[in-house]
Amino acid sequence: MSALCGLPLLECVYCLACSRWVWKKFLYTAGKESENWGIASAGEFVPVPRICRYILAVYEDDLRNPIWAPPGGYGMNPDWVILRRNDEETKGRVPPYMIYLDQDNDDIVVAIRGLNLAKESDYAVLLDNKLGQTKFNGGYVHNGLLKAARWVFGAECEIMREVIERNPSYTLTFAGHSLGAGVVTLLTMLVIQNREILGNIERKRVRCFAIAPARCISLNLAVRYADVINSVVLQDDFLPRTTMALEDVFKSVFCLPCLLCLMCLKDTCTLEDNMLKDPRRLYAPGRLYHIIVRKPFRIGKIPPIVRTAVPVDERFEHIVLSCNMTSDHSIIWIERESQRALDLMMEKEQSMEIPPLQRMERQLSLAREHSEEYKAALQKAIALDVPQGSSPSSYGTFHETEGGSDSSGSQREESPFAAPSRRKESWDGFVDRLFDIDALGHLVLKKS
Repeated sequence: MSALCGLPLLECVYCLACSRWVWKKFLYTAGKESENWGIASAGEFVPVPRICRYILAVYEDDLRNPIWAPPGGYGMNPDWVILRRNDEETKGRVPPYMIYLDQDNDDIVVAIRGLNLAKESDYAVLLDNKLGQTKFNGGYVHNGLLKAARWVFGAECEIMREVIERNPSYTLTFAGHSLGAGVVTLLTMLVIQNREILGNIERKRVRCFAIAPARCISLNLAVRYADVINSVVLQDDFLPRTTMALEDVFKSVFCLPCLLCLMCLKDTCTLEDNMLKDPRRLYAPGRLYHIIVRKPFRIGKIPPIVRTAVPVDERFEHIVLSCNMTSDHSIIWIERESQRALDLMMEKEQSMEIPPLQRMERQLSLAREHSEEYKAALQKAIALDVPQGSSPSSYGTFHETEGGSDSSGSQREESPFAAPSRRKESWDGFVDRLFDIDALGHLVLKKS
């Protein structure tokens, strides 16, 4: 008995819990979270490697004499670059970007590069956020990324409108990596909300490819914009899975035990049901594409597999402990693996010798499947009662707002003690904006 009294009981329990968590994490693999998703087709995945190369091209000072070109080059015509902005021109408000008129693919591309580890201004944009600070279009978004997106939209809307009016059949594509992926996500949402400024461009002509994005929008927005926004994640990438405050990640990057301790406490003490019902928790945006290139307990890589879905739950909720969790975030590796995956898809389709008519029918069928999956995700979000706005919680992607104010200082959050009927009315109003009721009394998604 006296020996038991001498044991540090609390420390033993904590060490036991941490050991169990670490063991489960090492057994957990990235492919598990997308194992029930559908397999992406070549037709829908074709733009991804090309978009990655366009983002890589933003790093070049002179496209005519490239230094960092991938094998095969960027596939770009320097004469089609409409404008480029560097750090001096943006004054640190947003990473460097360019607008490119892709005449080969009838596309207007706005490409924003990722985080520059040597630029303090990039960190300032990424860390400018507190939990529940900024509301946008019925949800919550990352404050710093929204300000960066607004700056780009204000600076370039006239040029974008002129290019769109000169090329009325072209699509408008926003593309970015890492920090840039978050900016283009919010920029796409701003464009959708202000289409009249860009000559009333149709929603179906606007699309976004967020490569290895940060978690930047709340769940209801992530699902609602899944018809426009696409996120691409290479297997174990840490950033789309980072749910704790990003400033804590950067502070703990040189102290792995501290980082593991924070993640352990967070994963152990947070219920998934509570996570889904926190309206301020941020997620990877839109439709998700997960590139799988490794299997557990296996040396070397496997032929890449690309899975896709519009999930409501399991949107990369768990950090994967592996030696590739940082390298999988690199745009260079994402470009290589996405190109390898596309080549395999194309080889498979060619070997099947699909006739052109059936190929066209398959593309139409795929569009219908995506539309049905998108509507099903919206219906599931309603069934799970994912709120537009609700009571605050003690966790989230970012810290609590000081003083309870948002970015404008004028909006106030609904009290956690508000009557259930009031919260119900708020959610019903949100549903009314998204759906109509048909003759049979069923909810039907409104057409934009």
